[in-house]
Amino acid sequence: MAKEKIIFIAGATGVIGIRLCKMLIEDNWTVFGTTRSEEKTKMLRDIGVTPVIVDVYNSKKLEEVVVNSKATVIVHQLTDLPAGLDPDKMQEALVSNARLRVEGTRNLVNAATKAGVDKMIAQSIGFVYEPGELPQTEESPLLNFEDPTYGETSRAVASLEEQVTHAPFIGIILRNGLLYGDGTGFDNPVDFVPAVNVDAAAYASFLALNGNSTAIYNVANNDERLSSEKIKSALGWTPDYRMK
Repeated sequence: MAKEKIIFIAGATGVIGIRLCKMLIEDNWTVFGTTRSEEKTKMLRDIGVTPVIVDVYNSKKLEEVVVNSKATVIVHQLTDLPAGLDPDKMQEALVSNARLRVEGTRNLVNAATKAGVDKMIAQSIGFVYEPGELPQTEESPLLNFEDPTYGETSRAVASLEEQVTHAPFIGIILRNGLLYGDGTGFDNPVDFVPAVNVDAAAYASFLALNGNSTAIYNVANNDERLSSEKIKSALGWTPDYRMK
């Protein structure tokens, strides 16, 4: 007997999370979505998602809600960055986001392991590679951890990715370009790093449901600096996807 299609989205009200939830509901998934805010639960209910109010740092409560959901797939879309990468808030945000990638991921992986899920799909970033030969691929080294500006970010990204890909279930990492589109703070793609439209990024997460082995994928517009050929070939992803 086929398993019921139940999925748990950590970070469901984020710019990718809310789009992914809509795709999943349309595809007849039962969707549980997290938020830390009572005010945002209506947004989730209105599209058919069962809202779960939980803080990822509350490991006991997180484990409880993940196990009780009976989800077979967990999606990690948790971030803690200001809209438009507001430069006045970025220094503090880099620290909080690094903690989220390390400690938050650890709690989510532990909860997923306890629940016996089949797969986790996790958001990462595709613009913390060490400068080198272009285009960079998934095999290119991440930025050295001693970099004075983004070393901590690179270390946290490496931690997130290692935790997910070494867990006792299929772990799929999506290294997104810098998001642009409605709700991101950027109307158009930036030019200083590889970028991806938020709709296309959500679509990559949706397609990753079809992934049957642990893998890391770059997810970005066609760009001479970064290759996304792997996800195009493996999952049929296109950067041109836009939600209707």
